[in-house]
Amino acid sequence: MQSYRKIEIVVGLFVLLGIIGMGWMAAKLGQVGGLADEGYPVTATFSDVGGVRDGSDVMVAGVVVGRVSNVRLKGNEHALVTMTIQPGVQLTTDVIASVRTKGIIGERYIRLTQGADTEILESGDEIEETESALNIEDLVSKYIFNSSE
Repeated sequence: MQSYRKIEIVVGLFVLLGIIGMGWMAAKLGQVGGLADEGYPVTATFSDVGGVRDGSDVMVAGVVVGRVSNVRLKGNEHALVTMTIQPGVQLTTDVIASVRTKGIIGERYIRLTQGADTEILESGDEIEETESALNIEDLVSKYIFNSSE
């Protein structure tokens, strides 16, 4: 009877450690639980964000340097995107923010392309230069209606 009790305790501890480990990995990999809040915010205004949403990646040279923390309507025609950039990543004031797609039909992300300026964006600054999402449906409809004339 005593050996069964020890086995139950060991198995219970093993399961508990496994659950704690999985929770920690989910928090780290999924950027949940406030772990993604580190960094400084910058904003950018786009005419079309085409599927960028909270939690989308922000990349420089193919490396994830932040996350989209908020997407909301600005006025009636534009989208204001707030991004949280990792500490230590310096963006120049002439950085260009573009909405891009991972692969042909992949998820949308924000690509930042550094400029040649030496001034650095501060926390809360706005990125002036933006390129909105390329809307395939609009391109196809323009091609169809222009080719039929």
